[in-house]
Amino acid sequence: MQSNRTQQAATENWQKDLAALIDNIRLPSFGGVLEKFLASQCHFDTMLMVTFKKSLRPIILHPTNPAEQSLTLHNYINRAYILDPLFNAIQEGNLGEGVSRLIDIAPDCFETTEYYQSCYKEFDLIDEINLVIELDSKVSCAISLGRRISRGTITRAELTRLNDIYPVIQSIIRQFWLSQSQDYVKYEKSEGAMKQALSSFGSGVLTPREQQITGLILQGHSSKAIANMLEISLGTVKVHRKNIHTRLNTSTQSEIFTLFLAHLKELEPAATI
Repeated sequence: MQSNRTQQAATENWQKDLAALIDNIRLPSFGGVLEKFLASQCHFDTMLMVTFKKSLRPIILHPTNPAEQSLTLHNYINRAYILDPLFNAIQEGNLGEGVSRLIDIAPDCFETTEYYQSCYKEFDLIDEINLVIELDSKVSCAISLGRRISRGTITRAELTRLNDIYPVIQSIIRQFWLSQSQDYVKYEKSEGAMKQALSSFGSGVLTPREQQITGLILQGHSSKAIANMLEISLGTVKVHRKNIHTRLNTSTQSEIFTLFLAHLKELEPAATI
């Protein structure tokens, strides 16, 4: 009997949280109310909601309070995002709408990349669950729910609940964007040359194929994965990697990443015009 009352109370709270979310679609408080609603369905430690658009940098929809935005988050939004597996999966059309985990979309050597070690690892997450919603033909919204080591990875029951409520979240987020997008797009910053960062890195030093492979290395793909993606032999990839280090005067992936960050910094003036 007590169990039935507890279950009924949980259902009523879920309904109240959903009603509150709908009531806040046109209000600045929407992000916080959405976080509360999702917390009733799945345990998480951090929530980030951003929009991705091919010609523009990501826009933070939540949290909008600067006090809640870490230096690591600012570094991600300003330049490191172009090495983010989620960003690249969306941009390349490899990830459609729905619920997914970072582990399912990240390159096979993602955790060995300098991006992971110097940026992503700073978020101190063991698991990341992403809800991706297409807002229009050019813009996607991603809601990332992060879980720290102390909480552990997401459970099957939680993942099922997120998949069950996804259609509702999808519809509500689209309505939110229709009513509030103008409050955010005025802060958009044009990428300018940023969108060419990976393809232009090493220009004049590396061959086009070496530039392509360098970009894949920075994103976290192993030599075997690169060989499969480019339909070339593993031995050819290894030769390219050796040539890349010779031409860039590097010996480790960490040194390549340092050069890439310097390259990004050179592009910043063009990216903020």
